[in-house]
Amino acid sequence: MNLKVRLAVMNFLEFAVWGAYLTCMGNYLIPAGMLNELSWFYAIQGIVSIFMPTLMGIVADKYMQPQRMLGLCHLLAGAFMMGLWWMGMNDPQPDKTLFITIYTLSVAFYMPTIALANTTAFSILKRNGMDTVKDFPPIRVLGTVGFIATMWFVNCAVWEDGSFGFTLGESAFKFQYTYMQFFVSGLLSFVLFAYCFTLPACPLAKKESNTSLTEQLGLSAFKLFKTKKMAMFFIFSALLGMCLQVTNGYAGPFITSFKGSADEAIATSFAANNATLLTSISQISEALCILMIPFCLKKFGIKGVMLMSMFAWVFRFGFFGIGNPAMPGVIFFILSCIVYGVAFDFFNVSGGIFVDQECEPSVKASPQGLFMMMTNGIGATIGTLTAGAIIKIFCEQRGDFLMEINPGGWQTCWFIFATFALVVGVSFAFLFKPDKK
Repeated sequence: MNLKVRLAVMNFLEFAVWGAYLTCMGNYLIPAGMLNELSWFYAIQGIVSIFMPTLMGIVADKYMQPQRMLGLCHLLAGAFMMGLWWMGMNDPQPDKTLFITIYTLSVAFYMPTIALANTTAFSILKRNGMDTVKDFPPIRVLGTVGFIATMWFVNCAVWEDGSFGFTLGESAFKFQYTYMQFFVSGLLSFVLFAYCFTLPACPLAKKESNTSLTEQLGLSAFKLFKTKKMAMFFIFSALLGMCLQVTNGYAGPFITSFKGSADEAIATSFAANNATLLTSISQISEALCILMIPFCLKKFGIKGVMLMSMFAWVFRFGFFGIGNPAMPGVIFFILSCIVYGVAFDFFNVSGGIFVDQECEPSVKASPQGLFMMMTNGIGATIGTLTAGAIIKIFCEQRGDFLMEINPGGWQTCWFIFATFALVVGVSFAFLFKPDKK
């Protein structure tokens, strides 16, 4: 099989695992009695990302080939995800403490795999004389396709009374509302575990006898902070990372909440009953935007691309604030999903390429882990918990939905998030000064 195709399949499975539950988990957790813990479920992804990607990156740099480390992490993540499925199947309101503990263990081993997948792809491409800026984005786009595929699957798949089927209509037994989303994720993790051991070898760099303890532990990646350019890049990565999980955590419950509307046209609308399918437009936009990255990086540089991402987040949140599931309001939801491709990819994928180009050839995995720590770790943790606190002020649980306390509550939340993204973007424009190449 063609080498690029093999790496594309790896990326497809990598993000299909995440897409099975990331955007629809809230629709299960709220009826399961865990609304108050919802923000923590997304914050936990950030908390483990503060240290786990870096630790796994150190192991992948010094002790175990990254593709094998990637497979091992998926084996463990999938096992714990199956544990969530088992708990949900046996109890409609599972024990919160045990459920959160198992979930934490699952994401603790999943989150490092995003950086490990990048490291594996970069290493294999370079060993075969390929250009990462040109050849990686078309490979990475299959990851987004995988994310979309499982979003569509859990949105339409139904398991009721021992019978499996698909529907776009209203059904409380859709996977997007039940524990079955965790089963899909766990199963795909097991498949990727096996697949990783079929990938080409990524030999470790030879250890020098006179290396310091810091270098032996892989902590030399933190030396990147000594450079003002890289220090500013990582700081703003953390600030922009505060936006990453907000819509993943709350867009689904927000759109689904319209099912509780007194307006029948809104309550029965296609968008309100297919929130996961609607938000998958975001990932379709991602797939297209990834293919634009090589051109945009060469044309505008890392600063221009990052600025596009930051201002796209302003529109991402703002369009949610002025839309609704019925016509013509649903057009703004669709526009929000379209700009998400620029908001997410021009930051995450371009940032990963930028870090790979700036770090030393002998240490590749740990800088990617550091980038992951600043964005999906520190940034996402603070952002998700802050967003949860803000939404709690303006919204409350009513039945199975997260509804506004007063009219305009959801809109206020989205406009607050948009304002934050605007401030970050303007500050970045003045303070970040990369090399002029």
